[in-house]
Amino acid sequence: MDQRGLVTHDHRITVPLDHDDPGGESIEVFAREVAAPDGGDRPYLLFLQGGPGQEAPRAVHDPATPGWLPRALADYRVVMLDQRGTGLSTPYGGPGPDPAADAARLTHLRADSIVRDAECLREHLGAARWSVLGQSFGGFCVLHYLSTAADSLAEAFVTGGLSPVGRAPAEVYAATWAVQQDLDARYHRQFPGDRDRLARLLDRCDAGEVLTPAGHPVSRRLLRTVGNALGMDGGAEKVHHLLERDHRSPAFRHDLAAAFPFQARNPLYALVHESSYADGHPTSWAADRTAPVEATAPDALLLTGEHLFPWHFTDDATLAPWKEVADLLADHPWPRLYDADALRAAEVPVAAAVYADDPFVVRGFSEETAALLPRGRTWLTNEYLHNGLRDPRVLDRLIDLARGRA
Repeated sequence: MDQRGLVTHDHRITVPLDHDDPGGESIEVFAREVAAPDGGDRPYLLFLQGGPGQEAPRAVHDPATPGWLPRALADYRVVMLDQRGTGLSTPYGGPGPDPAADAARLTHLRADSIVRDAECLREHLGAARWSVLGQSFGGFCVLHYLSTAADSLAEAFVTGGLSPVGRAPAEVYAATWAVQQDLDARYHRQFPGDRDRLARLLDRCDAGEVLTPAGHPVSRRLLRTVGNALGMDGGAEKVHHLLERDHRSPAFRHDLAAAFPFQARNPLYALVHESSYADGHPTSWAADRTAPVEATAPDALLLTGEHLFPWHFTDDATLAPWKEVADLLADHPWPRLYDADALRAAEVPVAAAVYADDPFVVRGFSEETAALLPRGRTWLTNEYLHNGLRDPRVLDRLIDLARGRA
């Protein structure tokens, strides 16, 4: 299909829900191939979206969306995969009547299953090897790919997504809390008047005056989750402009609900988020267990980040139907995602952007993982936060790194 300067082809394949049970239930996986008008014979680049539980972006030529796409199309045909359970792939529709069955189904929506879907898609396209770009959670998928099927990869690019290998979830979240506290302090230096503004707004939460568009009261701890935006370029300004609004206005209520990181529009992000860091461990509500007193005290002002709590499934009425499912997944004995020996043996050029102040994927653990990769090259930068890939110069530099030009 010609789409104003882009040529697209849609692909749908059928795969097992459980790849270890090929005779069991099947699901559909969707991907959209995007090429420049003269790029139909270029090699494939698979894009793995962040999340987990979010579909791939929809490509637009002018203005270019996503921002990195024109640079990618200069060298590749881009394959935008809607990871299982998202987008035009068979959706996760829960909650069902049986929380245990729902939880069991969700154990098949991690990076390991996504990579096996990608291998089925690569074979469907007839590609002996392809390149891969992973943003955030997509980078976690790339690491699993390198652990299990490195021979299928020509080169790999990772942005804000070099996951810890072999670390327990509690170690990971303790580190993310420390970075979040630094970003919170930076925010208040940038907008010094917002500390008092936030305190007054939290008092109004306690009084039941802050509501969602549906009229549900917003607890003070739920409101503080808007700090998730502080990990993104432009996020501090977004939070400031939200807090400037009158809390009684429809605009505030709708913008506040949109700013919550965990939402019913995308329940997978809440339900399987912590499992992304479960490299052979149960999660046991790791972010909650490692939260500092600055986040949990009754009068806490700390704006929290990508930190999931059991109370998300009570304080947020839209997530309440998944509470039992979430509790079951927190106790699940998740298998390993990464093989350190396989990563050391992976002779694939890997170029990774590591963001120095990233609260989602912490720099120190990313550098540990980078050291495992024999052909890995990292670009450590404080020019960007977690969403730096929006700037096409990021992918351009990574391509140069992988090819020895930078």
